[in-house]
Amino acid sequence: MSVRALAWAIAIVLATMMTPTGEARAGTPSDQLRTHIERAVKVLEDPELAKEGKTAERRAAIRRIANDIFDFTETTRRALGQHWQPRTPQEREEITRLFADLLERSYIGKIEMYSGEKIQFLGDTIERDQATVRTKLVTKQGAEIPVDYRLHRAAGDRWLTYDVSIEGVSLVANYRTQFNKIIQTSSYKDLVKKMKAKQDEAVFEDESQKRARTRTQ
Repeated sequence: MSVRALAWAIAIVLATMMTPTGEARAGTPSDQLRTHIERAVKVLEDPELAKEGKTAERRAAIRRIANDIFDFTETTRRALGQHWQPRTPQEREEITRLFADLLERSYIGKIEMYSGEKIQFLGDTIERDQATVRTKLVTKQGAEIPVDYRLHRAAGDRWLTYDVSIEGVSLVANYRTQFNKIIQTSSYKDLVKKMKAKQDEAVFEDESQKRARTRTQ
């Protein structure tokens, strides 16, 4: 597993584990993110959830938090780019659900990769309702990886994450390129079909793993 892949997994996990408490909503985007990440790290380092057989429980807990806090609709809108506007409300809801599931399975499912990496905060930039929080991920080997969180202001003073950039590579931009290529060379319906196929494959894999664990018990 490359250092960048590790950074992606950790950054997404930490961003999507932001705990929705009123206490954390006050302050700058950097202050809020710092509070959330500190709480997220405590969950990742919880010895009870780190025990063998607790992986599914830990992932389920993270997914519940992610669904409440990470702005998957905004992430999907930006990833689709020009192809978002023509979509009906039903299509937007469907593609957002599929994309959220893809992100969760691709990154949140790799929480086992976390092994005490540290986050250093370097400051934030705020322009009206948009903000960028600059951080640095320091691995146990001493490698330093720049990680930028992009957020937008929601209700009140609450800031929600919609994009993460690792060493200048944006999660949203990466998926926008992939989505646009599929739509341009085929169709929007084909994109949805491919995403549903990935979802079905993941569900089948999960069921297979569950049956395997049951046989070994």
